[in-house]
Amino acid sequence: MIQGSQPAVTLEDGIVATAEACLGAVEQAREAVHKVIFGQEQVVDLSLITILAGGHGLLVGLPGLAKTKLVETLGIVLGLDGRRVQFTPDLMPSDILGTEILDEDADRHRSFRFVKGPVFTQLLMADEINRASPRTQSALLQAMQEHFVSVAGERHDLPRPFHVLATQNPIEQEGTYPLPEAQLDRFLLEIDVGYPDRAAERRILIETTGVDEHKPQAVMSTESLLTAQRLVRRLPVGDAVVDAILDLVRSARPEGGDPLLKGKLLWGPGPRASQALTLAVRARALIEGRVAPSIADVKALAEPVLKHRMALSFAARADGETVPGLIAQLSAKL
Repeated sequence: MIQGSQPAVTLEDGIVATAEACLGAVEQAREAVHKVIFGQEQVVDLSLITILAGGHGLLVGLPGLAKTKLVETLGIVLGLDGRRVQFTPDLMPSDILGTEILDEDADRHRSFRFVKGPVFTQLLMADEINRASPRTQSALLQAMQEHFVSVAGERHDLPRPFHVLATQNPIEQEGTYPLPEAQLDRFLLEIDVGYPDRAAERRILIETTGVDEHKPQAVMSTESLLTAQRLVRRLPVGDAVVDAILDLVRSARPEGGDPLLKGKLLWGPGPRASQALTLAVRARALIEGRVAPSIADVKALAEPVLKHRMALSFAARADGETVPGLIAQLSAKL
Protein backbone atom coordinates (compact mmCIF):
# COMPACT_ATOMS: atom_id res chain seq x y z
CA MET A 1 0.00 0.00 0.00
CA ILE A 2 1.30 3.47 -0.84
CA GLN A 3 2.20 5.37 2.30
CA GLY A 4 -0.50 7.85 3.27
CA SER A 5 -3.17 6.33 1.02
CA GLN A 6 -6.56 5.30 2.39
CA PRO A 7 -7.60 1.62 2.37
CA ALA A 8 -9.95 0.67 -0.47
CA VAL A 9 -13.64 0.56 0.40
CA THR A 10 -15.20 -2.76 -0.59
CA LEU A 11 -18.73 -3.24 -1.90
CA GLU A 12 -19.70 -4.96 1.34
CA ASP A 13 -18.42 -2.01 3.37
CA GLY A 14 -20.50 0.33 1.22
CA ILE A 15 -23.64 -1.72 1.78
CA VAL A 16 -23.03 -1.83 5.54
CA ALA A 17 -22.48 1.94 5.63
CA THR A 18 -25.70 2.52 3.67
CA ALA A 19 -27.62 0.22 5.99
CA GLU A 20 -26.30 1.99 9.10
CA ALA A 21 -27.20 5.40 7.68
CA CYS A 22 -30.70 4.21 6.78
CA LEU A 23 -31.21 2.65 10.20
CA GLY A 24 -30.31 5.93 11.86
CA ALA A 25 -32.53 8.01 9.58
CA VAL A 26 -35.51 5.68 10.02
CA GLU A 27 -35.15 5.72 13.81
CA GLN A 28 -35.03 9.54 13.81
CA ALA A 29 -38.16 9.65 11.63
CA ARG A 30 -39.90 7.25 13.98
CA GLU A 31 -39.07 9.41 17.01
CA ALA A 32 -40.15 12.58 15.19
CA VAL A 33 -43.60 11.13 14.45
CA HIS A 34 -44.02 9.93 18.04
CA LYS A 35 -43.44 13.50 19.25
CA VAL A 36 -46.65 14.55 17.47
CA ILE A 37 -48.80 11.40 17.57
CA PHE A 38 -49.35 10.10 21.10
CA GLY A 39 -50.55 6.68 22.19
CA GLN A 40 -50.56 5.10 18.74
CA GLU A 41 -47.14 3.46 18.68
CA GLN A 42 -48.23 0.39 16.75
CA VAL A 43 -50.21 2.46 14.25
CA VAL A 44 -47.18 4.69 13.62
CA ASP A 45 -44.88 1.71 13.16
CA LEU A 46 -47.27 -0.01 10.74
CA SER A 47 -47.62 3.21 8.73
CA LEU A 48 -43.83 3.55 8.48
CA ILE A 49 -43.58 -0.12 7.46
CA THR A 50 -46.09 0.54 4.69
CA ILE A 51 -44.10 3.44 3.24
CA LEU A 52 -40.68 1.80 3.64
CA ALA A 53 -42.02 -1.27 1.84
CA GLY A 54 -43.17 0.97 -1.01
CA GLY A 55 -46.87 0.23 -0.52
CA HIS A 56 -50.19 1.81 0.34
CA GLY A 57 -51.97 1.73 3.70
CA LEU A 58 -55.60 1.70 4.82
CA LEU A 59 -56.20 3.30 8.23
CA VAL A 60 -59.50 2.12 9.73
CA GLY A 61 -61.01 3.78 12.76
CA LEU A 62 -63.65 6.08 14.13
CA PRO A 63 -63.47 9.84 13.44
CA GLY A 64 -61.30 11.90 15.77
CA LEU A 65 -58.49 9.38 16.36
CA ALA A 66 -55.76 11.42 14.59
CA LYS A 67 -55.71 9.38 11.37
CA THR A 68 -55.52 12.50 9.19
CA LYS A 69 -52.96 14.15 11.47
CA LEU A 70 -50.81 11.01 11.29
CA VAL A 71 -50.71 11.11 7.50
CA GLU A 72 -49.89 14.82 7.47
CA THR A 73 -47.10 14.26 9.99
CA LEU A 74 -45.62 11.37 8.02
CA GLY A 75 -45.52 13.49 4.88
CA ILE A 76 -43.61 16.28 6.63
CA VAL A 77 -41.21 14.01 8.54
CA LEU A 78 -40.36 11.91 5.48
CA GLY A 79 -39.91 14.94 3.22
CA LEU A 80 -42.73 13.99 0.84
CA ASP A 81 -44.91 16.31 -1.21
CA GLY A 82 -48.39 15.55 0.07
CA ARG A 83 -51.94 16.34 -0.95
CA ARG A 84 -55.28 15.58 0.61
CA VAL A 85 -58.56 14.59 -1.01
CA GLN A 86 -61.69 14.58 1.12
CA PHE A 87 -63.89 11.84 -0.31
CA THR A 88 -67.60 12.68 -0.48
CA PRO A 89 -70.56 11.01 -2.20
CA ASP A 90 -70.50 13.55 -5.06
CA LEU A 91 -66.74 13.24 -5.76
CA MET A 92 -66.03 12.27 -9.38
CA PRO A 93 -63.04 10.30 -10.79
CA SER A 94 -61.83 13.40 -12.66
CA ASP A 95 -61.63 15.24 -9.32
CA ILE A 96 -58.84 12.81 -8.38
CA LEU A 97 -57.09 12.01 -11.65
CA GLY A 98 -57.44 15.31 -13.53
CA THR A 99 -59.18 16.28 -16.73
CA GLU A 100 -58.56 17.67 -20.20
CA ILE A 101 -59.63 21.22 -20.95
CA LEU A 102 -59.91 23.00 -24.28
CA ASP A 103 -57.41 25.86 -24.68
CA GLU A 104 -57.51 28.58 -27.32
CA ASP A 105 -54.41 30.67 -28.11
CA ALA A 106 -54.16 34.20 -29.53
CA ASP A 107 -54.44 32.84 -33.10
CA ARG A 108 -57.65 31.07 -32.15
CA HIS A 109 -55.99 27.67 -32.44
CA ARG A 110 -57.65 25.20 -30.13
CA SER A 111 -56.02 22.26 -28.39
CA PHE A 112 -56.63 20.05 -25.39
CA ARG A 113 -54.48 20.44 -22.28
CA PHE A 114 -54.36 17.97 -19.40
CA VAL A 115 -54.77 19.49 -15.95
CA LYS A 116 -53.34 17.15 -13.35
CA GLY A 117 -55.44 16.15 -10.38
CA PRO A 118 -54.31 15.73 -6.76
CA VAL A 119 -53.20 12.13 -7.44
CA PHE A 120 -50.02 13.58 -8.93
CA THR A 121 -48.16 13.78 -5.64
CA GLN A 122 -45.81 11.66 -3.57
CA LEU A 123 -48.13 11.06 -0.61
CA LEU A 124 -51.87 11.14 -1.27
CA MET A 125 -54.14 11.29 1.74
CA ALA A 126 -57.48 9.79 0.69
CA ASP A 127 -59.55 10.97 3.63
CA GLU A 128 -62.67 8.91 4.41
CA ILE A 129 -62.24 6.96 1.19
CA ASN A 130 -65.37 4.90 1.77
CA ARG A 131 -67.57 8.01 1.73
CA ALA A 132 -67.31 8.07 -2.08
CA SER A 133 -69.08 5.79 -4.53
CA PRO A 134 -67.33 2.62 -5.77
CA ARG A 135 -66.86 4.26 -9.18
CA THR A 136 -64.76 7.03 -7.67
CA GLN A 137 -62.92 4.66 -5.33
CA SER A 138 -61.88 2.55 -8.32
CA ALA A 139 -60.32 5.61 -9.99
CA LEU A 140 -57.31 4.99 -7.74
CA LEU A 141 -56.87 1.36 -8.78
CA GLN A 142 -54.57 1.92 -11.75
CA ALA A 143 -52.60 4.61 -9.94
CA MET A 144 -51.99 2.41 -6.89
CA GLN A 145 -50.88 -0.62 -8.87
CA GLU A 146 -49.18 0.76 -11.98
CA HIS A 147 -48.00 4.21 -10.77
CA PHE A 148 -49.52 5.93 -13.78
CA VAL A 149 -53.01 6.93 -14.91
CA SER A 150 -54.67 6.89 -18.34
CA VAL A 151 -56.86 9.83 -19.26
CA ALA A 152 -58.39 10.10 -22.74
CA GLY A 153 -56.11 7.30 -23.89
CA GLU A 154 -52.92 9.08 -22.82
CA ARG A 155 -50.53 7.78 -20.17
CA HIS A 156 -49.46 10.13 -17.39
CA ASP A 157 -46.75 8.91 -14.99
CA LEU A 158 -46.98 9.64 -11.28
CA PRO A 159 -44.10 10.98 -9.17
CA ARG A 160 -41.70 8.64 -7.39
CA PRO A 161 -42.22 7.59 -4.71
CA PHE A 162 -46.02 7.41 -4.78
CA HIS A 163 -48.01 6.27 -1.77
CA VAL A 164 -51.68 6.34 -0.85
CA LEU A 165 -52.60 6.42 2.82
CA ALA A 166 -56.37 6.20 2.98
CA THR A 167 -58.52 6.65 6.05
CA GLN A 168 -61.74 4.70 6.37
CA ASN A 169 -64.63 4.90 8.79
CA PRO A 170 -66.21 1.65 9.98
CA ILE A 171 -68.79 0.55 7.40
CA GLU A 172 -71.46 0.49 10.09
CA GLN A 173 -71.49 4.31 10.04
CA GLU A 174 -73.97 6.26 7.95
CA GLY A 175 -73.09 7.17 4.36
CA THR A 176 -70.27 4.68 3.81
CA TYR A 177 -69.64 2.26 0.95
CA PRO A 178 -67.52 -0.90 1.26
CA LEU A 179 -64.36 -0.79 -0.82
CA PRO A 180 -64.22 -3.14 -3.83
CA GLU A 181 -62.22 -6.30 -3.16
CA ALA A 182 -59.82 -5.52 -6.02
CA GLN A 183 -58.96 -2.19 -4.43
CA LEU A 184 -58.57 -3.64 -0.95
CA ASP A 185 -55.97 -6.04 -2.34
CA ARG A 186 -53.87 -3.05 -3.48
CA PHE A 187 -53.37 -1.92 0.11
CA LEU A 188 -50.25 -3.45 1.63
CA LEU A 189 -51.60 -3.23 5.19
CA GLU A 190 -54.92 -2.57 6.85
CA ILE A 191 -54.16 -0.69 10.05
CA ASP A 192 -56.72 -0.52 12.86
CA VAL A 193 -56.69 2.76 14.79
CA GLY A 194 -58.18 2.45 18.26
CA TYR A 195 -58.68 4.73 21.25
CA PRO A 196 -55.55 5.84 23.14
CA ASP A 197 -55.03 4.68 26.71
CA ARG A 198 -55.59 7.03 29.66
CA ALA A 199 -51.94 8.12 29.96
CA ALA A 200 -51.70 8.92 26.25
CA GLU A 201 -55.00 10.80 26.27
CA ARG A 202 -53.83 12.82 29.28
CA ARG A 203 -50.71 13.79 27.33
CA ILE A 204 -52.87 14.75 24.36
CA LEU A 205 -54.96 17.06 26.55
CA ILE A 206 -51.92 18.78 28.05
CA GLU A 207 -49.79 19.17 24.92
CA THR A 208 -52.41 20.05 22.30
CA THR A 209 -54.64 22.53 24.08
CA GLY A 210 -52.08 25.13 25.09
CA VAL A 211 -50.53 28.06 23.29
CA ASP A 212 -47.54 26.12 21.98
CA GLU A 213 -48.05 22.90 20.06
CA HIS A 214 -45.22 20.70 18.81
CA LYS A 215 -44.94 20.86 15.02
CA PRO A 216 -43.45 18.00 12.98
CA GLN A 217 -40.04 18.58 11.43
CA ALA A 218 -38.58 17.09 8.27
CA VAL A 219 -36.08 14.36 9.13
CA MET A 220 -35.67 12.54 5.82
CA SER A 221 -35.61 13.68 2.20
CA THR A 222 -37.18 12.04 -0.82
CA GLU A 223 -33.78 10.68 -1.86
CA SER A 224 -33.02 9.22 1.57
CA LEU A 225 -36.47 7.59 1.65
CA LEU A 226 -35.90 6.05 -1.78
CA THR A 227 -32.54 4.75 -0.54
CA ALA A 228 -34.25 3.15 2.46
CA GLN A 229 -36.88 1.59 0.20
CA ARG A 230 -34.16 0.12 -2.03
CA LEU A 231 -32.40 -1.22 1.07
CA VAL A 232 -35.61 -2.93 2.23
CA ARG A 233 -35.74 -4.89 -1.02
CA ARG A 234 -32.09 -5.93 -0.59
CA LEU A 235 -32.42 -7.25 2.95
CA PRO A 236 -31.88 -11.03 3.03
CA VAL A 237 -34.84 -13.24 3.89
CA GLY A 238 -33.98 -16.67 5.26
CA ASP A 239 -35.54 -19.87 3.95
CA ALA A 240 -37.32 -20.41 7.27
CA VAL A 241 -39.02 -17.02 6.98
CA VAL A 242 -39.99 -17.62 3.34
CA ASP A 243 -41.48 -21.00 4.27
CA ALA A 244 -43.38 -19.42 7.17
CA ILE A 245 -44.87 -16.81 4.82
CA LEU A 246 -45.91 -19.46 2.30
CA ASP A 247 -47.35 -21.72 5.00
CA LEU A 248 -49.39 -18.88 6.49
CA VAL A 249 -50.77 -17.42 3.25
CA ARG A 250 -51.55 -20.77 1.63
CA SER A 251 -53.25 -22.04 4.80
CA ALA A 252 -55.62 -19.05 4.72
CA ARG A 253 -57.32 -20.08 1.46
CA PRO A 254 -60.67 -21.87 1.22
CA GLU A 255 -59.28 -24.42 -1.26
CA GLY A 256 -56.24 -26.40 -0.19
CA GLY A 257 -55.89 -24.40 3.01
CA ASP A 258 -55.87 -25.39 6.64
CA PRO A 259 -58.64 -27.88 7.57
CA LEU A 260 -59.48 -25.51 10.42
CA LEU A 261 -60.96 -23.09 7.85
CA LYS A 262 -63.06 -25.59 5.92
CA GLY A 263 -66.40 -23.99 5.09
CA LYS A 264 -65.51 -20.76 6.88
CA LEU A 265 -64.14 -18.64 4.01
CA LEU A 266 -65.59 -17.25 0.79
CA TRP A 267 -62.14 -16.30 -0.48
CA GLY A 268 -58.61 -15.95 0.81
CA PRO A 269 -55.34 -14.17 0.06
CA GLY A 270 -53.60 -14.55 -3.29
CA PRO A 271 -49.91 -14.27 -4.25
CA ARG A 272 -50.03 -10.49 -3.77
CA ALA A 273 -50.46 -11.17 -0.04
CA SER A 274 -47.27 -13.25 -0.03
CA GLN A 275 -45.43 -10.43 -1.76
CA ALA A 276 -46.82 -7.87 0.69
CA LEU A 277 -45.83 -9.95 3.71
CA THR A 278 -42.31 -10.50 2.36
CA LEU A 279 -41.77 -6.77 1.91
CA ALA A 280 -43.47 -5.85 5.19
CA VAL A 281 -41.34 -8.16 7.35
CA ARG A 282 -38.19 -6.65 5.83
CA ALA A 283 -39.41 -3.13 6.59
CA ARG A 284 -40.35 -4.11 10.15
CA ALA A 285 -36.87 -5.48 10.72
CA LEU A 286 -35.39 -2.19 9.45
CA ILE A 287 -37.41 0.08 11.77
CA GLU A 288 -36.41 -2.14 14.69
CA GLY A 289 -32.72 -1.84 13.86
CA ARG A 290 -32.23 -5.26 12.28
CA VAL A 291 -31.01 -6.19 8.80
CA ALA A 292 -32.89 -9.49 8.46
CA PRO A 293 -36.50 -10.42 9.29
CA SER A 294 -37.56 -13.28 11.54
CA ILE A 295 -40.60 -15.53 11.96
CA ALA A 296 -41.68 -13.21 14.80
CA ASP A 297 -42.07 -10.47 12.17
CA VAL A 298 -44.31 -12.77 10.12
CA LYS A 299 -46.54 -13.41 13.13
CA ALA A 300 -46.68 -9.72 14.04
CA LEU A 301 -47.73 -8.65 10.53
CA ALA A 302 -50.02 -11.56 9.67
CA GLU A 303 -53.22 -9.76 10.67
CA PRO A 304 -52.66 -6.35 9.00
CA VAL A 305 -51.52 -8.08 5.78
CA LEU A 306 -54.23 -10.75 5.56
CA LYS A 307 -57.44 -9.55 7.18
CA HIS A 308 -58.60 -7.34 4.29
CA ARG A 309 -57.81 -10.13 1.84
CA MET A 310 -60.17 -12.68 3.43
CA ALA A 311 -63.94 -12.93 3.72
CA LEU A 312 -65.98 -15.14 6.03
CA SER A 313 -68.82 -17.33 4.88
CA PHE A 314 -72.32 -16.73 6.23
CA ALA A 315 -72.09 -19.88 8.36
CA ALA A 316 -68.82 -18.70 9.96
CA ARG A 317 -70.29 -15.28 10.77
CA ALA A 318 -73.35 -16.94 12.28
CA ASP A 319 -71.06 -19.03 14.49
CA GLY A 320 -69.34 -15.87 15.77
CA GLU A 321 -66.07 -16.38 13.91
CA THR A 322 -63.90 -13.37 13.01
CA VAL A 323 -61.13 -12.96 10.46
CA PRO A 324 -58.57 -11.76 13.07
CA GLY A 325 -59.43 -14.77 15.22
CA LEU A 326 -58.82 -17.22 12.39
CA ILE A 327 -55.55 -15.50 11.46
CA ALA A 328 -54.38 -15.74 15.08
CA GLN A 329 -55.04 -19.47 15.06
CA LEU A 330 -53.09 -19.91 11.83
CA SER A 331 -50.19 -17.75 13.08
CA ALA A 332 -49.93 -19.81 16.27
CA LYS A 333 -49.00 -22.85 14.16
CA LEU A 334 -45.87 -21.20 12.70
